[in-house]
Amino acid sequence: MKVELLYFDGCPSYEKLLPRLRSLLEEAGAGDALALRRVEGESAAEQERFLGSPTVRVDGQDVDPGAGERSDFGLKCRLYQTEAGLEHVPPEAWIRDALVRAQPHG
Repeated sequence: MKVELLYFDGCPSYEKLLPRLRSLLEEAGAGDALALRRVEGESAAEQERFLGSPTVRVDGQDVDPGAGERSDFGLKCRLYQTEAGLEHVPPEAWIRDALVRAQPHG
């Protein structure tokens, strides 16, 4: 399993998410799966299909269920539409669900 936290230096939201993300990975038995990836520049944001900071991907898939329908790539602080309203970090349930889907079944 590969978990990526994509961010850019102009947005501090990823710093808020990082300790909780590490804890969720530990709970899932994937503590060493995390890679931090800084996105530098608008062209890199387009190439990475970067929807903003923070973006969490598990095995290449954004944890946001609606991310695949979006094309507003760029260097910006990301907002997540949740049941509780707009949030600066993805809900833990989305991350947990993505981690469960990525676990080998057998």
